Amino acid sequence: MAVTEEDLVAFIYHEARLLDALRFEDWLDLFADDGRYWLPAEWPATDPLKQPAFLYEDKFLLDVRLRRLEGAKTYSQKPRSRCAHVLQRPTIDGMDAEANLYRTYTPFHYVEARADQREYYNGWAHHELTEVNSALKIKLKKIELVNIDAPFGNINMFI
Repeated sequence: MAVTEEDLVAFIYHEARLLDALRFEDWLDLFADDGRYWLPAEWPATDPLKQPAFLYEDKFLLDVRLRRLEGAKTYSQKPRSRCAHVLQRPTIDGMDAEANLYRTYTPFHYVEARADQREYYNGWAHHELTEVNSALKIKLKKIELVNIDAPFGNINMFI
């Protein structure tokens, strides 16, 4: 399949919709086997192995986190958190079909709510996507928060 800019944009919107619908298994399936989710703890963030991070997890650890989030004894999720993404249209930072690597940049607003508590996050999502068996997969999702220097409570969901 020849990946188009519209394919990349549709993928980003689809990912956010899966998270908003709490379809975590389907969301995890969007990751390549060697995919990573990175939420840096400082700005600018250039190297997840040399800089602090709130999260830098591979697919296995994301799966563990999802199991905990959905666990019957996860009392911090009673009632369950819900989230909503408001995305600016993703822009394409790079399309290298020969290297099978596609990069996008998406400014966002995100709210996570549980009972009467709300957490707001704003920032930029950077995706590195690859094609695997004619389907786009996440190789790296990096979330840079605007207010990275502010104190944070628990981020229960995935931005």
